[in-house]
Amino acid sequence: MIAAPLSNLRVVELAGLAPGLILADYGATVLRIDRPPPCPTEDRLVRGKSSVVLDLKSQGGVSLLKRLLATVDVLIDPYRPGVLESLGLAPNDLLVANERLIVARLTGFRRDGAFRNMAGHDINYLAVSGVLSQLGRKGAPPYAPANLLGDFAGGGLMCAFGIMMALLVRRRTGRGQVVEANMVDGAAYLGTMARVGLDSPAWNRPRGENLLDGGCPWYDVYECRDRRYMAVGALEPKFFAELVKGLGLDEGLVEKRDERACWPVIRGSFQEAFRRRTREEWEAVFEGKDACCTPVFEQQELKKAGYEQRHPVNLKETPGVEMDQESAWASRELAPGSGGEQILHQWMGWKRGRDYTVEGDALAMVIKTKL
Repeated sequence: MIAAPLSNLRVVELAGLAPGLILADYGATVLRIDRPPPCPTEDRLVRGKSSVVLDLKSQGGVSLLKRLLATVDVLIDPYRPGVLESLGLAPNDLLVANERLIVARLTGFRRDGAFRNMAGHDINYLAVSGVLSQLGRKGAPPYAPANLLGDFAGGGLMCAFGIMMALLVRRRTGRGQVVEANMVDGAAYLGTMARVGLDSPAWNRPRGENLLDGGCPWYDVYECRDRRYMAVGALEPKFFAELVKGLGLDEGLVEKRDERACWPVIRGSFQEAFRRRTREEWEAVFEGKDACCTPVFEQQELKKAGYEQRHPVNLKETPGVEMDQESAWASRELAPGSGGEQILHQWMGWKRGRDYTVEGDALAMVIKTKL
């Protein structure tokens, strides 16, 4: 079998939320840089990663990282604007030392926006992107979907996409570059359909009253008798008709589906019908039917239901690294310093004591000549 598509890629990831997991899953070797004292980070996305502890406030720690970055392909910087420069690691200087280096910088707020110097989290980035205002039920405050749209979709995934584009350009030019991603622009891009559709019938009403945001009764979630749920997405008339038939409801509802004044009646009929049976019973009713009606699986049910975790996309000729289902489903930590010295030896041929030392818990370069 041909090696995974990124099997020769060397990635250094400064500790923090970053897209390193995606790259590792497709074969890249990812080395996470942790800070002393070595304590577990909140990072649980550690498949395929190793770690070293560096004190980037020390000359020896910075020297080691600079020497390392002169040979790697990608540096992932998840810090606020200016932090990397304050450490003596300005991207332009790094690119002089290694013209093939790709410096991927992922921030929450825009680097040039009004909130650039403020602390924030996913909900804040989603808020100023305009996307949060569209999420939630009618008459209720906007509701944040955990940290999925900002941290991971608008942030990590978009940054990984930027890295891949930079790698494609590098094949043509031989040169790396700085990739700047932020969660505000990433989330806003994901919301393009709703934004450009604000004057269309699908999105021209207040939050929670539109076609795809819970306003439409045939695009919603319904509780079953056992208090589990079925998801309905019967947008097209033929699918709606199949849904009504499966629910055992009056087929006259099909003629009323486009009359907004009838939506409350249709919703009430759906609610009453779904509560008559358990989710398992409804699964049996709609199995194989084009009614766009499916169970809402809990995370704990996915493996049993045959939905093991897979790579997000499958390359038939060069698949990603085989995914260990135990690590895919169980949260674990990457202990700071775990496996990192082996990576330093593989990449650089370095040995402890000769090329670097351990000062306390952190590694530092053995400085033999003036920097």
